[in-house]
Amino acid sequence: MPDIAVLAVFLPTFFFVSITPGMCMTLAMTLGMSIGVRRTMWMMIGELIGVAIVAIAAVFGVAGIMLNYPDVFEVLKWIGGAYLAYIGVNMWRSRGKMSIGDNKPSDVSRYSLFTQGFVTAIANPKGWAFMISLLPPFISVDRAVAPQLLMLLGVIMFTEFTSMMAYATGGKSLRLFLSRGDNVKWMNRIAGSLMIAVGIWLAVS
Repeated sequence: MPDIAVLAVFLPTFFFVSITPGMCMTLAMTLGMSIGVRRTMWMMIGELIGVAIVAIAAVFGVAGIMLNYPDVFEVLKWIGGAYLAYIGVNMWRSRGKMSIGDNKPSDVSRYSLFTQGFVTAIANPKGWAFMISLLPPFISVDRAVAPQLLMLLGVIMFTEFTSMMAYATGGKSLRLFLSRGDNVKWMNRIAGSLMIAVGIWLAVS
């Protein structure tokens, strides 16, 4: 297992990176705004699993395979980005299950939310680059890899979940503040614009 000194450095480092606005945090805020924090947690589960896979792959060198087959990675990015942008356009037009209004949040399938989080995490090239550059230095070759990785993954999952909850709660608070009268239309446009931005960001990054 990593010693206390290593964890004391890794925890604030990763928390700072997690809390910084990025694709997943913007997605959490957007969904918190449109469907609420509780439903957004399904997206968070997908994102956490995706981040865990990226972290494990980075430690065991699987990331090199992704780098050797960039075309597959590009296709995944564009598919995920197009899907998020499609949802964003519907939200902008006050249509679709995620738009704010008469639609009930329960209409949004858990699988759809899970997939959004998972694909965004897996297809995020900056996430791969960060894990490849950050994790290996914290793994000691003199100790068993599995316990060290398990501990570091625990820190990653905790910080990612905490950060996404903060963004989703902020999105929900913004909705409660603005979703009155004609503001509902603007809320859909704000949420839709953010979703489209995340989709484009994912595709072209």
